[in-house]
Amino acid sequence: MEKGYLSVFLLLVAVSHSLAKDPVVKESVKKHVTKKPQTLSRGWGDSLEWVQTYEEALFKSKSSNKPLMVINHREDCPHSQALKKAFSGHKGIQKLAEMFVLLNVIYDPTDKNLLLDGQYVPKIVFVDPSLVVRADLPGKYSNHLYTYEPEDMDLLHDNMKKALKLLKTEL
Repeated sequence: MEKGYLSVFLLLVAVSHSLAKDPVVKESVKKHVTKKPQTLSRGWGDSLEWVQTYEEALFKSKSSNKPLMVINHREDCPHSQALKKAFSGHKGIQKLAEMFVLLNVIYDPTDKNLLLDGQYVPKIVFVDPSLVVRADLPGKYSNHLYTYEPEDMDLLHDNMKKALKLLKTEL
């Protein structure tokens, strides 16, 4: 009987001791991945100022007299992801983007003026401060006029310059 109590006592001591210890976790097992908090940029340019809604973008564009650039994309679209990487990595575009009101949306726009030649992603459309959609600033594709691919960043950069230049000469 005494051996039984001793066995139970030793078992309780061992269990208490193991529960009282700080768990030791190997560094290779502990890989804790910290994810950046989601920002309005969604990775298109974290140092840039982005607006949250189309209505806010129109108001800010008109009140600040800056053109609006609307980027319509999807998080699960490989073309959108490739364009995002090229856009965010192009220093000229990132610098020039500071002169725009910026909005990126992952849903289809409610304003029918933004549809232009249909619903597709990725699509980049410019709107001037007088709230006119700039249909005269297309990409290079005839079937999706306002789409860009990663190799089209120089064309997008040129269209951004035109949007700013037209703003100065037309308003």
